[in-house]
Amino acid sequence: MGDPLKENDLKRTKCRTAILTLLENAPVPITAEGIYQALSGEMHVSLSTVYRTVSTLAEKGLVLKNIGVDGITYYQLNNHHHCHYLICTQCNALLPIDGCPLHTLEENLSATTGYHITGHHLEFFGLCPKCASKHHDSR
Repeated sequence: MGDPLKENDLKRTKCRTAILTLLENAPVPITAEGIYQALSGEMHVSLSTVYRTVSTLAEKGLVLKNIGVDGITYYQLNNHHHCHYLICTQCNALLPIDGCPLHTLEENLSATTGYHITGHHLEFFGLCPKCASKHHDSR
């Protein structure tokens, strides 16, 4: 496997490498603030550096950038094995959905419209069992 930074004409820096490694191991998308908090214990980095770095990585397609229902931007590694989520509207918990329910729809849309579809985004919103239980108990 090649070097994704070099393949995208990016210099390999300690910060870029650390962010890509962090995102590669993150079970769910993470905010820039979350990235900063995780890295600040390991290395000297500023929040503005994290924002600039994830922005550059997103521009180059190495990182996916999505705005959550809470209005916060989340980042995840673009490993071309995307994941969809169930999102709790109360506590913002994310539960990954196995497989992609849109693969067949994407192929059909591409075939019928002639579009070369490069990606999609799908999220389901509701209350997780814990929050639903609290919500039901408070009635």
